[in-house]
Amino acid sequence: MSFFTLRAVRTIFVLFLAVLVSVRPVMAQSILRDAETEAFFEEISAPLIEAAGLDPKNVDIILINDKSINAFVAGGQAVYIHSGLIDAATTANEVQGVIAHEIGHIVGGHVVRFDEGVSAASGISIASLILAAAAIAAGAGEAGMGILSAGQQAAMSKFLAYSRGQEGTADASGAQYLSKAGISGRGSISFFKKLQNFEFRLGIPQEDSYGRTHPLSGERIAVLEDTYSADPAWNAPLNPKWESDFKRVKAKLTGYLAAPAATMRDYPESDTSVAGRYARAYAWHKSAYPQKALDESSALVAYAPEDPYFLELHGQILLESGRPADAIAPLRKAVNLTGNQPLIAAIFGHALIATEDKMQLDEAAQVLKAAVTKDNQNPFAWYQLGVVYAQKGDTARAALASAERYMMEGAPQFALSNAQTAMAGLPEFSPDWIRAQDINMVAEAQLAKLKRRRR
Repeated sequence: MSFFTLRAVRTIFVLFLAVLVSVRPVMAQSILRDAETEAFFEEISAPLIEAAGLDPKNVDIILINDKSINAFVAGGQAVYIHSGLIDAATTANEVQGVIAHEIGHIVGGHVVRFDEGVSAASGISIASLILAAAAIAAGAGEAGMGILSAGQQAAMSKFLAYSRGQEGTADASGAQYLSKAGISGRGSISFFKKLQNFEFRLGIPQEDSYGRTHPLSGERIAVLEDTYSADPAWNAPLNPKWESDFKRVKAKLTGYLAAPAATMRDYPESDTSVAGRYARAYAWHKSAYPQKALDESSALVAYAPEDPYFLELHGQILLESGRPADAIAPLRKAVNLTGNQPLIAAIFGHALIATEDKMQLDEAAQVLKAAVTKDNQNPFAWYQLGVVYAQKGDTARAALASAERYMMEGAPQFALSNAQTAMAGLPEFSPDWIRAQDINMVAEAQLAKLKRRRR
């Protein structure tokens, strides 16, 4: 057997394994965090999570900045939703259908059991590799490559069938959760029909789903439509608050992510609805028209003076337009109305710091420490807390806050150096010193792992 032939066989096998691995969700996209959006996800998903026998406190719905229409689970009890899915959805009920399906994956342990499908496929692949190698070694090169090709095709078919089976199970489970929660499955069917239209536009053959990780949308509709239509919840009215909240969340997401011209096209100035003003406020702010942005946010606050998210937006525009002192009042009120919601509190802390008034630093430290206590996965809050400590001359705790931030941002080398600086300046075995030591150990382990991979 020549070196070239050996390399060819190995390359084909490695490429096959790479395809299998690539089926796992890619987590490289950035996470989008917004207090109102997260509250909305919590509210619409809680009945479904409870119907699945899980605790809503333990399940996270996380928004990913990705234009594609997708949602997935990646281990643990977290559902990841792409921003493109929110843009494509028309109702909150459609989003609930997607969430119910993904909860089905969580309850079914499908990510944990992923290796079952890989193992079954790999068994076929390895067997075909051995037979092909033997044939090639005996001088039957074409026959060997034919065996290898057939084996890889059989292995991939085995894996894809396994994946489609999991999707079907998640569909059925999602239907059960919607029914138990008394929520109509109309949104689920409606969203699958949207996906089917995309398949039509992409020219995807509709005869069968052979060779796909998911069943075709038409197949799923055919299976689920009878189930949903027979359910007592089929004709249940949509929750008006959820639907109204969805319009707000979708509008602000559009204003934040879309090109301003596209936002103005979808939400023209003649649209004086809450959603229209929300979208335009973000678009104007992003386009560096602060007064136009403030006009929209002021109108929202005038419409609902006690709405914390309108106050948050108004304060944020003031802050980022160079008016931090003016931003303090609306942001403080938003923090109080939400019971110190940590994302809003982080913006409030930033405003207090940005006034450059040393008298504000104690309140900023208090607000930011409360924010990271409630939500320690907020690098922006840790950064602002580090700024406060630095301005107060507490170099060790400023370094500790930076170490926390760098760990969350996936920069273990910077986390390590800051953790070591913190340990050097903190009382030994104090709670902060122990936390710095923990970060130091984790960062060292991550760096050692990265070093091994590069060899």
